[in-house]
Amino acid sequence: MGDFGGLQHKGVNEESPRSKNFQKLSITSLVFLIFYEVSGGPFGIEDSVRAAGPLLSLLGFLLLPLVWSIPEALITAELGTMFPENGGYVLWVSSALGPFWGFQLGWMKWLSGVIDNALYPVLFLDYLKSGIPALGAGFMRTLAVLILTVGLTYMNYRGLTIVGWVAVFLGVFSILPFIFMGFVAIPKLDVSRWLVSDISNVDWSLYLNTLFWNLNYWDSISTLAGEVRNPKKTLPKALFYALLLVVFVYIYPLLAGTGSIPLERELWTDGYFSDIAKVLGGVWLTLWLQAASGLSNMGMFVAEMSSDSYQLLGMAEKGMLPEFFAKRSQYGTPVVGILFSASGVLLLSWMSFQEIVAAENFLYCFGMILEFIAFIKLRMKHPLAPRPYRIPLGTLGCILMLIPPTILIIVVLAFSSFKVMVVSLLAMLIGFILHPCMIYTERHRWLKFSASSYLPDFEGVRHESGESLIS
Repeated sequence: MGDFGGLQHKGVNEESPRSKNFQKLSITSLVFLIFYEVSGGPFGIEDSVRAAGPLLSLLGFLLLPLVWSIPEALITAELGTMFPENGGYVLWVSSALGPFWGFQLGWMKWLSGVIDNALYPVLFLDYLKSGIPALGAGFMRTLAVLILTVGLTYMNYRGLTIVGWVAVFLGVFSILPFIFMGFVAIPKLDVSRWLVSDISNVDWSLYLNTLFWNLNYWDSISTLAGEVRNPKKTLPKALFYALLLVVFVYIYPLLAGTGSIPLERELWTDGYFSDIAKVLGGVWLTLWLQAASGLSNMGMFVAEMSSDSYQLLGMAEKGMLPEFFAKRSQYGTPVVGILFSASGVLLLSWMSFQEIVAAENFLYCFGMILEFIAFIKLRMKHPLAPRPYRIPLGTLGCILMLIPPTILIIVVLAFSSFKVMVVSLLAMLIGFILHPCMIYTERHRWLKFSASSYLPDFEGVRHESGESLIS
C-alpha cells in the first residue's frame, strides 16, 4: 500500500520528519511509561495466589522474568534502536517478513492492546466496589466506565509529554502504600506461609494467564520510539531500569501479603490487597491503597492508549493504513488513533477480568511468534546492520534464548478456553481480510494513503556498533 508494498527504503540514520517538531520523552518519563505498559503495580496479581498458592506465585514472578521478560526486553532494546521510529514492532516484522505480516502483527497487537486497556476501568472499579457497592454492576458501573474512558482519553489528546510526567507521578504514588504495607507487615510475618503449595490443586490456566499478563508488553514502548529523545541510548537503559522496578513491585507486596495473614486462597482475587491493607493498617491504609489503585489504572490506561494510537500513526506514515490515521492534533498527538482506541475500550469494557486477560494473551502470543521470527531473520539477513544496542549473543545463542519463551507461548495457548480460542481466531481472520481490503481501497483511491513510506536501508552496510545496556 502506498509504496510500502515495494519496501521503499531510507538511510539507517535518518529520522522520520513527522515527529521532529514535537517535544520528546526523557528517560525518566520513558521508564514509567514502560512500567505502566507492563505492570502499573501489583494490582491484579492476586489471582496467582488463588490459582496456585503463595510458593508458586512467588516463584512465578521470580522465574518468569528470566524466561519471558528479559528476552522480550532485550529484543525490544536491539530492534527498537535499530528502528527508532513510531510503529515499532510493525516495522521490524515488515522489514523481515514483508508488509502483509507486518500488517497482521499491527492488527493483532493493536487489538490485544485495546482489549488490555478495557481491563483498567474494570480493575479500578473492582477495587472501589468494596467501599462503593453501587459500582459493582448496573448503570452506575457503566457510567463510571464511560466517565473514566473519556477523561483519560482527553489526557492522551493533550500530549505525550504530559502523559509521561503524569506516569511518573502516578507511579510513585501507586507504589508508596505497598512500601508502607510491607513495613507494617514485618511484626506479623511468618516465613513458613511463603512455602505453602499444593501442586494437586492448581488452576494452571488462571495461574499462567495471570503471570503472563503481568509480565509482558515490553515491546509496546517501541511504537513510541520516534517520540523519544535520543532513543538509541535512552531506550535500552529505560528498559533495564523498568525491568528492575516491575519485579520489585510484584515480589515485595506478595511477600508482605502472603506472609502476614493466614492463607485463604479463595479470597485472593483482584482487589484483595485492599482487604489485606485494612487488616494490617486499618481503614486509612485501605483508602490509600484504593486511591493508589485508581491512579495506577489511570496510568496504565494512558500509557497503553499512547502505545496503541502511536502504533496506528506509525502504520499510517508507512502507507499501511489510510493517511488520516497520521493526522496530529495541535499537541502532536494522533487524534484518529486515540479515538479508535477509545472506541474499542468502550465496546469491550463489558467483559470480565479473567475473560479480558485470556483473550488478549491469546492474540499477544501469536504476535510475539512473528516478532521472534523477524528478530532472527534480521540477524541472519542483515548481520552487519548498525545496532546501537546489540544483545551480546550470536545468532545461535539468540535462537537458544528464544526456546523457553516459545515453549511458554505454546503452553499459554494450550490452556486457552474454547470460547477465547474461537473469538481470538475470528479476530485474526479479520486481519487477513483487512489487508487486501486496504490494498483494494488504495488502488481505487477511495482513501488517501501515504506516498512517502520507507524502511531503513541495510543493504551495503559494512559496519556495526553496540554498547552496554547500562553505560
